[in-house]
Amino acid sequence: MQAAVCVSDPVSVDCVPSAANATAQRLPGAVWRASPNCDERFGPADLALIVIHNISLPPDTYDAHPDAPDGSYIDDLFLNRLDPAAHPYFATIAGLQVSAHLCIFRDGRIHQYVPFDRRAWHAGASTWQDRSRCNDFSIGIELEGSDTQPFTDAQYAALIDTIRWLHTHYPQLPRAAITGHSDIAPGRKTDPGPHFDWPRLRAALGIAAP
Repeated sequence: MQAAVCVSDPVSVDCVPSAANATAQRLPGAVWRASPNCDERFGPADLALIVIHNISLPPDTYDAHPDAPDGSYIDDLFLNRLDPAAHPYFATIAGLQVSAHLCIFRDGRIHQYVPFDRRAWHAGASTWQDRSRCNDFSIGIELEGSDTQPFTDAQYAALIDTIRWLHTHYPQLPRAAITGHSDIAPGRKTDPGPHFDWPRLRAALGIAAP
């Protein structure tokens, strides 16, 4: 089943990151788009997992926004400004309050929505190694894509560089703790999907297969 949107279970709807905090916790080179859909981590230093997702709006469609490439329906969703009249599918997700820390677009551009020391609303009901509520301790990375199409070389290059940066700047992140949304929410989610090349990612990062 196509995983077009990663639905989460926010506990707060009133979280706008401060500029100072956001700057300290941003990925260099990423375009900053501050999402209100985040809240405090119970332990700001508790980073134990990277979760990879896919998203396309409308499903299986890219660069459909009238202001593309600067504008994106993914941005609109994460910033709570998606117009339900812009596409029939959008009416079915109107009112969702979701986010991710990052989105890597088809050409390798990266937008950041939530500082890494805050909790993005990306995982929903989820479990990793006997820990539930993965939003509490994970970083969520969306790839613009779907379950039906391969991701681009530019996306893999950007993802690999991003994870290397995260491992350097957050040494508490276990190197091998990188998983898909489908692995922490089996039966409920399918992303990043069958076209995501896990061996390619692990080889580039020097991580053994599980």
